[in-house]
Amino acid sequence: MRKTNRGIAVVTGASSGIGLVTARSLVQAGYQVFGTSRKASADPPDGVTMLACDVTDEASVQRLVDEVARRAGRIDLVVNNAGVGLLGGAEESSIGQAQRLFDVNVFGVARVVNAVLPLMRAQKSGRIINMSSILGLIPAPFNAFYASTKHAIEGYSESLDHEVRRFGIRVVLVEPGVTRTAFEENLSRADRPLADYADDRARSEALMRQWVEAGDAPQIVADAVVKAATAIRPKLRYSAGKQSTQVRSLRRYLPEGLVDKTLRKFNGLPA
Repeated sequence: MRKTNRGIAVVTGASSGIGLVTARSLVQAGYQVFGTSRKASADPPDGVTMLACDVTDEASVQRLVDEVARRAGRIDLVVNNAGVGLLGGAEESSIGQAQRLFDVNVFGVARVVNAVLPLMRAQKSGRIINMSSILGLIPAPFNAFYASTKHAIEGYSESLDHEVRRFGIRVVLVEPGVTRTAFEENLSRADRPLADYADDRARSEALMRQWVEAGDAPQIVADAVVKAATAIRPKLRYSAGKQSTQVRSLRRYLPEGLVDKTLRKFNGLPA
C-alpha cells in the first residue's frame, strides 16, 4: 500500500538498473516520481512519469527542472543516479575519453544540482542524493578514471552539503557495492589499449564479471536511497549492502600498508 505523500522526486537514469528500482521504490514510499532517460521512454514504469534529459546538456537539464516545476510546483528530492563506467588502465584512455566520463558522472550531477537549487532555496527545503560507490572510497585498478569520478562526487557532495544546509537543503551520498546490473549496459572500454596491460586488464574484467554476478540486488541500493530520502536527520553517507559497509571499515580502520596489500590480492595483482 502506498504511504502518505512525501513530495516530488526526480531520479536521473531511471530507465533501467538501480535507477529503475529506485524510482519504483520511491513511488512505494509515497513520492510522486519523475524519472529521466536520455531518450523518451515508450514503456514507463508504473507510477513513474518519464521525461527525456541528457545530463551532459545544460539546456536539457534546465528543461527537465522547468517541466517538473510546471507540472508539480516543486521538487523535494533529487536522486542523481545517471552514470557510465570505463574499464581500462589509466594510460589506456585518452584525455578526451576521460573528459567524457567526467562530463556524465561529475559535471552531469553538478548541472542537475545547479538547476534545482534555486527552486529548493525558494522552498527553503530539499534533499539531494548523489550516487557514489565503494570506488569513491578505495582505489580500483583498471577503473582509475571511473574511481576518480566517484572520489570527486564524494568531495563535491560533502562540501556542497555545508554550503546549502542553511537553506534547509541536505546533500547525501549513497555508496553501493558491486550490484547485479547489466555489466555492459553503461560500460565503455579504454580507447587506446596497450599490449603491456592486456593480461592484467583481462583478469580485472573477469573478476568484475564475477563480482557483478555475485553482487547485491539493485533493491538493496534502492532501500538505502529511500532511507536517506526519508530520514528526518540524514547522515552524510549511507552504505548500501554488506560489501559497502566492509569497505568503509577497511579504509577507515586498517593501516595503509595492509589496505594496499589486501586490495592487490583481491584484484589478483602481484604483491
